[in-house]
Amino acid sequence: MRRLATRLWRLLRPVQSRVMWLLNAKFVVGVTGVVRDDEGRVLLLKHRMWPPGRQWGFPSGFARKGEDFRRTLVREVKEETGLDVEAGRMIMLNSGFRTRVEVAYEARLLGGELRLAPFEILEARWCAPDDLPHDVQPVCHSLVRGSAPRGSDCDSAPRA
Repeated sequence: MRRLATRLWRLLRPVQSRVMWLLNAKFVVGVTGVVRDDEGRVLLLKHRMWPPGRQWGFPSGFARKGEDFRRTLVREVKEETGLDVEAGRMIMLNSGFRTRVEVAYEARLLGGELRLAPFEILEARWCAPDDLPHDVQPVCHSLVRGSAPRGSDCDSAPRA
C-alpha cells in the first residue's frame, strides 16, 4: 500500500502543490508592531473597528499575499499613522486562531508626521510601558515587555 501511495504521489508531482493547497487549512496573517520612540514610549492606537472596551492596541493589519511580514508592519504603520518605522525582532508568533496566524515585531520610530487614517483609527497615544490605557488589548501588556504571551509559539525569537 505504501509503495502504491508513493508512486501515486510521484505521478502527481506537477500538481502536488495544488493538491496540498486543497487539503490544508488556509490562513490570513495578522501583523502587529510594538513601535517605540527614542524615549521608550510605545505607540497605541484606538481602532474604530475593534470591539468597544478593547479598542486600544498596537498598529496592526493583515499581510498581503507574498508580502514579507516586516514589510507588512512598515506598510500598516504608515497607512494608519503616517509614521515611518523599522521592524526589529519578532516577539510573538501564534497560530491558535481558527483561520488566522498572529505575528508581532518590535519596531523603532524613524520619523514622519502623525496623520491618523480616520476610517480605521480614532486616536493615537504615546504611552510609557507601565502606563497603558485600562481598556488596552490584554496581549499588549506582555508584548510591551518584549515577550510573547503564554501559549505563544515564539517565547524567545532570535534577533533579526
